[in-house]
Amino acid sequence: MMSISKRLFGKVNEQNVYEYTFRNDNDIKISCLNYGCIITKVIVPDSKGIYENIVIGFQDVADYQKNPLFAGAVVGRVAGRIRDAQFEIKGKNYILPSNDGHNNLHSGPNGFQNALWDATVVSKEQEDAIEFTYTSLDGTEGYPGTLTTKVTYTLNNNNEFRIHYYGVSDEVTLFNPTNHTYFNLSGNFKQDISQHSLRMDSSRFLELTKQLLPTGELLDVTDTVFDFRTGRKIIEGLNSIHPQNTIAGQGYDHPFILDSNHNREIVLQDEESGRVLTIETDAVGVVLYTGNQIPNDFDIYGVNSRPYLGLCLETQGLPDAIHHSHFPSCILQKGQISTTTTTYRFSVAL
Repeated sequence: MMSISKRLFGKVNEQNVYEYTFRNDNDIKISCLNYGCIITKVIVPDSKGIYENIVIGFQDVADYQKNPLFAGAVVGRVAGRIRDAQFEIKGKNYILPSNDGHNNLHSGPNGFQNALWDATVVSKEQEDAIEFTYTSLDGTEGYPGTLTTKVTYTLNNNNEFRIHYYGVSDEVTLFNPTNHTYFNLSGNFKQDISQHSLRMDSSRFLELTKQLLPTGELLDVTDTVFDFRTGRKIIEGLNSIHPQNTIAGQGYDHPFILDSNHNREIVLQDEESGRVLTIETDAVGVVLYTGNQIPNDFDIYGVNSRPYLGLCLETQGLPDAIHHSHFPSCILQKGQISTTTTTYRFSVAL
């Protein structure tokens, strides 16, 4: 039978942090916290039926509080970088924390990833869900408007894990959240992600500056290591001399525009383990980050951290859209409801 268990994980500001663990009828287990909606573990089988963890996480809440990777967290109000840590709406300028050089990254230190969320468990016959709710007050990290956000995690017996984002504000503001989980399908980090194969239905990606900000140019992927339309191994980008791979620290940290939605548009596979992750979304894009900047100075479930130990596939709107009028807007109008859904399907290659 499907179930959700709950245990005390630690405390933040004298408040309890709980870890919730989904378990479906196929023994897939997914654990998450009410702190930052952080996904701590995803336990799925390989082609031999061996169950192992496939996401980067930590064993102590203090490690998540100083989490340099945003590992497993929901980030927002706005994911990605905002140029010069400021933006303008209706002639008024808003100043954000400069936590990435002169720029703002993932909305600053008091973003969604460091918030304690209210959690409500909802159980049904074929799926279980946890609804996380958080109210970000007007002026938090410089953003206008009191924003109510709901993030719902759902696991079903088809081995599908769904993330649904909902946001509504009492004033015009910005809203573009994502989940920052690092996947490594080898299981328990036996290998890095360099030999993973990725297929993405995307013919364009965003050119980045040396500060990893979009220039505004959309580049064609044809005849480059950014063309994942028929699949390619991640290592091709890690070894590439393409200027954009060099800018990202020898790998990828790039937004891709998806050419289709809810149509197996993103498929990640590890040939050795046989594990396959299929992602479908209604988001306009996805940021592929191959863990190029993961430092070497902390422990991940008994494994030493290092570059390329995991990769992120962050489904979202395009970063820094507020400064690029030809990007789909991330402005959330007063009273407007914003929703987006991403589904992660776990399987093995036959």
